Amino acid sequence: MAYIIVVNPATLSQAGMPADGVMVATCLAAALGSALMGIFTNYPFALAPGMGLNAFFVFSVVLGMGVPWPTALAAVFVSGLLFLLLTLTRAREAIVNAIPLPLKHAIGVGIGLFIALIGLKSAGLIVHHPGTGSLGLIEARYFEDPTLTHLLPPGTTMASIGLALAGLLLTALLVAGRVRGALLLGIGATTLLGVPLGVSALPGGLTAWPTGLGQTLLALDLSAIWTNPDLWTVVLTFAFVDLFDTAGTLVGVADKAGMLDEEGHLPRARGALLADSVATCVGALLGTSTTTTYAESATGVAEGGRTGFTSLTVAALFLLALFFGPLVQMVPAAATAPALVLVGAFMMEPIRHINFADPTAGIPAFLTIAVMPMAFSITEGIAVGILAYTTLGLLKGRRRVKPALLILSALFLSRYLW
Repeated sequence: MAYIIVVNPATLSQAGMPADGVMVATCLAAALGSALMGIFTNYPFALAPGMGLNAFFVFSVVLGMGVPWPTALAAVFVSGLLFLLLTLTRAREAIVNAIPLPLKHAIGVGIGLFIALIGLKSAGLIVHHPGTGSLGLIEARYFEDPTLTHLLPPGTTMASIGLALAGLLLTALLVAGRVRGALLLGIGATTLLGVPLGVSALPGGLTAWPTGLGQTLLALDLSAIWTNPDLWTVVLTFAFVDLFDTAGTLVGVADKAGMLDEEGHLPRARGALLADSVATCVGALLGTSTTTTYAESATGVAEGGRTGFTSLTVAALFLLALFFGPLVQMVPAAATAPALVLVGAFMMEPIRHINFADPTAGIPAFLTIAVMPMAFSITEGIAVGILAYTTLGLLKGRRRVKPALLILSALFLSRYLW
């Protein structure tokens, strides 16, 4: 999960946030969240700003809706408070249980496609085709025709595209070979390969005192949250996706570690969710997107980690990483893009649990998966999926739609009608 130290600043900087400040905020939020998890639950689960929600922050909220990044940080902060409130009042169980399992799986798969598309676009491999108005593969004419070059991501060259392809192949081979730290090694190797190609620039040194946090610390702007109704949809999306993602990760990793009780429940799950929500709130104050529990925690479990000492070790390593800012700054988009694509590929796995033979489950799941990358919005995918599931369930009358799901459907429907 160390790749997030590189990928998160690269992603959030596209929203106009200072990369050096985001890097410091990322390490501090990850260290705090992991430490809280280890101290208060004694579980070997690590936390860091999550992939998917950082992409939603940038491309759906800031670039898509035109929301300034300080306001988007405020939405993250409020979502963390909402998550905290849901955990303290035990309302989270009602919400998690209300969302049907096919949609829970579909949300993760859709976010995976969304992340992969962002990776392909940031590498310049997928571009806008003015003739068709759709996305397509890059062509040589984009570098030759002055009317098309503006459609390329900033700094894209033939060399950077070739580097991204080489990095994707190399990282995929490392993953296929089950090499530990494959994503981070792939980013590092691709960055070094980019030096002679002129895509990567060597830093002045390997270490430096962490700077830049002053540009993001307490930069969030809460004023617009109370005046813009659209931002509450954003807050709900941040909170619910984090809730589903965290709950799924906790159960999945705990199952592998043999930590679930006889009924399949995780003891002290409330403490784990509290650590997650507090880390999200503090992370937003520091200057980063939603902090969540990482599925990569399973790696520590596989190596024998069973206690909070594993989480505390991760926290210490994130603090140590603060002093390697120069190395992070030399990493080009062509080196982080392959990691995004492969993270998206990893998130495809739950699709096998969706029963597409049942149209009342398969169609809403498909719409959830398809709409996220096509509309370039996680919110739209969740909204369409929930509305489709509720509508089909009510019309068919074969299943009882839970009240909490009806309330969510009404909220999403009101967003489109007014």
